[in-house]
Amino acid sequence: MHMSFVKELQEKINQVKQGGGEQRIAKEHAKGKMTARERIAYLMDGGVQFLEVGTLAADGMYEEEGGCPSAGVITGIGQVSGRMCVVVANDATVKAGAWFPMTAKKNLRAQEIAMENRLPIIYLVDSAGVFLPKQNEIFPDKEHFGRQFRNNAMMSSMGIVQIAAIMGSCVAGGAYLPIMSDEAMIVDKTGSIFLAGSYLVKAAIGETVDNETLGGATTHCEISGVTDNKYENDEDCLDAIKGIFNTLGASDKAGFDKIAARAPKRTIEELFQLFPTDRVKPYDMHEVLDCLIDAESFEEYKPGFGQTLVCGTARIEGWAVGIIANQRKMVKTKKGEMQMGGVIYSDSADKAARFIMNCNQRKIPLLFIQDVSGFMVGSRAEHGGIIKDGAKMVNAMANSVVPKFTLIIGNSYGAGNYAMCGKAYDPRLIFSWPTAQMAVMSGVSAAKTLLQIKVASLKKAGKEITNEDEAKLLKDITDKYNKELSPYYAAARLWVDGVIHPEDTRSIISRGIDAANHAPITERFNVGVIQT
Repeated sequence: MHMSFVKELQEKINQVKQGGGEQRIAKEHAKGKMTARERIAYLMDGGVQFLEVGTLAADGMYEEEGGCPSAGVITGIGQVSGRMCVVVANDATVKAGAWFPMTAKKNLRAQEIAMENRLPIIYLVDSAGVFLPKQNEIFPDKEHFGRQFRNNAMMSSMGIVQIAAIMGSCVAGGAYLPIMSDEAMIVDKTGSIFLAGSYLVKAAIGETVDNETLGGATTHCEISGVTDNKYENDEDCLDAIKGIFNTLGASDKAGFDKIAARAPKRTIEELFQLFPTDRVKPYDMHEVLDCLIDAESFEEYKPGFGQTLVCGTARIEGWAVGIIANQRKMVKTKKGEMQMGGVIYSDSADKAARFIMNCNQRKIPLLFIQDVSGFMVGSRAEHGGIIKDGAKMVNAMANSVVPKFTLIIGNSYGAGNYAMCGKAYDPRLIFSWPTAQMAVMSGVSAAKTLLQIKVASLKKAGKEITNEDEAKLLKDITDKYNKELSPYYAAARLWVDGVIHPEDTRSIISRGIDAANHAPITERFNVGVIQT
């Protein structure tokens, strides 16, 4: 892997963390407010890193509106007063914290993480409400803005603690979020909450009233009783949240196994040598695993059978995990057949399905490491029943009751993405390296297929196609497709939770299992009809 991949990632993240830029940050400070990132940093326990989710959400999107870095909201898993929790903080430096379609998607993802892992959640509210020009993409559908209040209600019934602090504007439907939480705090003079602001009140009912009288801290703490307590400033309010977290009772645990951590056998520097930048070059997945798992912890399952998938138990920072990873080198079966790396064959799918079932039986979390070009195709594979063997693997994986984690290090194409626990299969966390590529098929295959269709339709319309025309068409199709293959394209749309430096892989998986350990497993593993 080339260092340029990591450098580009670092530059992107540094840029995004500026939010709306220095002038907007200065404006917040002038009002006596901290920025969203400063608030999170103040809340967090020292020495425990905040695991951000969706840093690159909306990257390259909404450019006509001036962009929306991080979708205008910061979300992730942190620790407050010794308790693991999820934090959601509107970034008022980005469009006054207004909700874009991706903001809603990201907020729902944060709530999903809290619900799946039974983690308390803190909302730091500072938002002008729905971005009106895009209301049709954010307002009425099932996965839109309204779903978050349904989640507030569900979480409340599940016994998940929700604390909200109103630290700026909180308008319209958004006003329900803090008030549906267990506790609603408000910062005096800078916090305000109302279903409609002074302009809309004047337009709707003709009443003239200023925003502070309408919905400031004093109004809601002393007249309406909508909020519980008012605080002098941001620090004062955040200290109160730390105080609440100090009193929380301990959560039940799932009971995943953990022992003392050991460093991996190989270093990240070695990984950069082992992992090829050229996505078609083969490599041995065992060597990559040596850079990620605790030394001497790998117990491989059926190593001589179904070799294009490497399965086995290991430890990551002491936590037991079941690993399913694509082997990228050519392998030879006992019958003397050659199998291509990165492709799932019938024997590998069978092996993986059984291994996944074993991990559910033994209560071991699953880690899928993707560098997959898909399932084997062609008459031989089809006659051998590749579809039903793939279906077996998908069935076992989809019905798993143990938590699943997904890491995309290379290719993630087609049904391979699905079987290896892509976003549609509820991984607790899904991250990719900057070398990842995700699409229904590789750029080359797709471009050639699309070109054939395009040329056929042009000829049908009676157009003459020269070789130059064909070459240009191929280039245009390939360029568009390659842009969509990028891990940043996927992260912008939250198909993955983020793009990470490979050296952060171990700590992210470890934090993910720690989070999952807060949610006891109550369902029995049941695969239904296995496709034999």
